[in-house]
Amino acid sequence: MKNLEEIANRILVRLDEKDTVREIAIKSTRAIIRISGSVVHGVHKRENVEAMLDEAMDEANRLRSLLSDHQDIWHSGMVEDAMQELAEAAIMVSIASEGDLPTPEELGVPMSSYLMGLADSIGELRRFALDALKEGRMEDALQYLEMMEDMYQVIMRFDFPDALVAIRRKQDIARSLVEKTRGEVAVGVSSKLLGEKLTRLYDKL
Repeated sequence: MKNLEEIANRILVRLDEKDTVREIAIKSTRAIIRISGSVVHGVHKRENVEAMLDEAMDEANRLRSLLSDHQDIWHSGMVEDAMQELAEAAIMVSIASEGDLPTPEELGVPMSSYLMGLADSIGELRRFALDALKEGRMEDALQYLEMMEDMYQVIMRFDFPDALVAIRRKQDIARSLVEKTRGEVAVGVSSKLLGEKLTRLYDKL
C-alpha cells in the first residue's frame, strides 16, 4: 500500500491532461465544422473558398497533432463529425473546380469520416442540380445528377454494421435525394425540349 498515493497521483495527472486536451479538442472540432460549413456555403455562391479550406485543414492538422497521444479522443464521435464536415467541404471544392476528388490520405481524415462526407455531398450536388434547372442549364443539371448517381452507387457498396460505419441512414437519404432529383431533372429537360419545339413551330407560322 506504500505506492497507493503514487499510483493515484499518476492517474490524476493523466486524467487532468486528458481533460485539458479534450476541452481544446472540443473547441477545435467546432471551428472545423464552422469553417467547413462556410466553405460549402461559399461554393454554392461561386466564391473563392481556397483560403477557408486551407484554414480548416490547418486546424485539422493541429487537432491531429494534439491528439496523437490520445487516440481514444481522436476516434470519438465529435472528431469524426468534424472530419466528416471537412471531407464534405473538400469534396465540394474539388467538384466546383472540376478537379479530382481529394483522397482520405490527402485530407488526413479517417476513411469512415471521408465516406460519410462523400454521402453528404450527394445532398449538396442536388442543390447544384436544382440551381442549374432554375437557370435553364439542363446539361449542367444532367451532369450533377450523374455525379449524384455515381456517388450513390459507391456508398451503397458499403454494407457494414453501424459499429464500423453508421452509413445506413445516409444511404437511405441519398436514395431519396437521387430519385427526387432524377424526376425533377427529367421534367425540366422535357419542358425545355417542348418549349424549343413550340418555338420552332411558332417561327414557321
